[in-house]
Amino acid sequence: MNAFANHFTYEFKTGLRNSSLLFMSYLFPLLFTETLIPALSIFAMMAGGLLALGGPLVEARDAGIYRSFKINGVPAGSIVAIPVLAATAHMLVVSLIITVTAGPLFGAALPANPLAFGGLLVLCAFTSAALGVLIGVVAANSRAVLGLSQALFLPSMILGGLMMPLSMLPAGIQRIAGLLPATHMMQAMMGLGYGYPTAYVPIVSTAVTVAAGALAFALAVYLFNWDKA
Repeated sequence: MNAFANHFTYEFKTGLRNSSLLFMSYLFPLLFTETLIPALSIFAMMAGGLLALGGPLVEARDAGIYRSFKINGVPAGSIVAIPVLAATAHMLVVSLIITVTAGPLFGAALPANPLAFGGLLVLCAFTSAALGVLIGVVAANSRAVLGLSQALFLPSMILGGLMMPLSMLPAGIQRIAGLLPATHMMQAMMGLGYGYPTAYVPIVSTAVTVAAGALAFALAVYLFNWDKA
């Protein structure tokens, strides 16, 4: 037992003297207290939208459920809008829980402009839900849903400024990140909600997020299939 305790003490002290381990174990996670609330909120939205919405849409289409909707006069716009709005409501509840608890539990910085931050939460939740529904509409099957959703979700988590500030990425990677809706969600929240300096103009990022959500929703309605192709 003494040998175990001595070994543990040695490893613990060695870790404190190791600059790389000290940074990754202590300093690097603490950097996220400034961005914890928006990062976790966007993560929850992207997960709830991209990873959760497409599958049920494909399954309902394959089961022939939408055929009965069409026969009974239910418009495609309603079929698309209902899951988008329901998912948006769920995402906002989760984001509210994150916002309320992250401060006292983790010392996370609160938004300097709560009104702007709240509006952006609504916008980002809608856009995430619209993207998820669009994936479900265009995907041929459940495997395609998984591939398309991961193709957008994983780069968003890595390059979107959620795991590390966008400014820490090379200039070329920043330009690639600018193609991702999550990047502009994060930039808008940090700039307008927190008043922090951003790599992209926050108003422009807000406009990009609006455009992404509107375009995704419109395409989902336009490309909607009532039956399995």
